[in-house]
Amino acid sequence: MTESKLNTKRLGGKIGVVTGGSSGIGFATAQRFVEEGAYVFITGRRKTELDTAVKQIGSSNVTGVQGDVSNLEDLDRLYDTVREQKGHIDVLFANAGTGEFGPLGSITESNFDKTFDVNVKGVLFTVQRALPLFRDGGSIILNASTAGSKGIGGLSVYNASKAALRSFARSWTVDLKERKIRVNAISPGPIDTPGLRDATQGQEQLKNFIVSTVPQGRMGNPEEVAKAVAFLASDDSSFVTGIELFVDGGQAQI
Repeated sequence: MTESKLNTKRLGGKIGVVTGGSSGIGFATAQRFVEEGAYVFITGRRKTELDTAVKQIGSSNVTGVQGDVSNLEDLDRLYDTVREQKGHIDVLFANAGTGEFGPLGSITESNFDKTFDVNVKGVLFTVQRALPLFRDGGSIILNASTAGSKGIGGLSVYNASKAALRSFARSWTVDLKERKIRVNAISPGPIDTPGLRDATQGQEQLKNFIVSTVPQGRMGNPEEVAKAVAFLASDDSSFVTGIELFVDGGQAQI
């Protein structure tokens, strides 16, 4: 593809980073970014899955960098790779996250540390360490969740970690306004990802209950979230910053 044709696409010529890009929402978004004309760096903790994702995207416009966002050395290695290969970042989707079921009374220190290390500390330093490479006028998207707005039983630590991301989006919008870097949160509802399928495997009653909370009567798919992330990454959302965009089939709206 020639440079002129590339730049006719919505993300043509932009350099993007997607954490947790091996599967689910991260993978679908990385794939969408490439289709929209961007060059994308994706991260994942497991090398085999990361390599498979890069092959599935099937483009010369993607690079996989193995790493854990809660490990600051891994983040430094990610951004060293971006600096060496492309020199800057235009778009960052801080997507990597985790969660564990744990009703109040059974929550352990390990449960708390694991969730907050990835979902809060990981996102904070994913963004902060990217800033020296960020072009003014760029876009940062944080993957929050409807869980940050709803009191989902047994998931209070996860819920709180996602509420923190909504707060980050507001605060960082102010912190980065002089650089005209937009910061937004996207909050998916129940999305049919490998992680959710694993969590509900063999539990048809739980699956049916989850679907019953969604006015559209179904789970979403990763591609539907990816489309919304691509909108926030692009100049189509040039006057949109500090928001929480729900992609939830109406779950958190009723």
